Amino acid sequence: MAQKLYKPLLIDSIKATVDLPCNRFVDFTGNICAEGAKAYGVCDVSTDAEQLAPVGVLGVLLVEAGGTITAGSTVTSDANGKAITSATSQSINGYALDDATEGEIFRIIRGI
Repeated sequence: MAQKLYKPLLIDSIKATVDLPCNRFVDFTGNICAEGAKAYGVCDVSTDAEQLAPVGVLGVLLVEAGGTITAGSTVTSDANGKAITSATSQSINGYALDDATEGEIFRIIRGI
């Protein structure tokens, strides 16, 4: 697999309320983001519950695909915190910079 450019402009921390996997959307309370919900950011490192998790909030971030993604599409979270193409009624958590298939790590941009 080719290396992907990762360029976080802002990483913050949040107390994990559950075990957080790397490269998944995280909500504002330290949980895995719910389907279609607004994400605080993307977990940067797998983090155990009750620990401080580094979360990429802004920039070019790496996230795991929960389905087929097309570069340029808007993405939101699925029920497992993975990125899926967003519907018009769902929160936009970033824009895909790469094509991706389920389980693949790809780039999104947040903050534009």
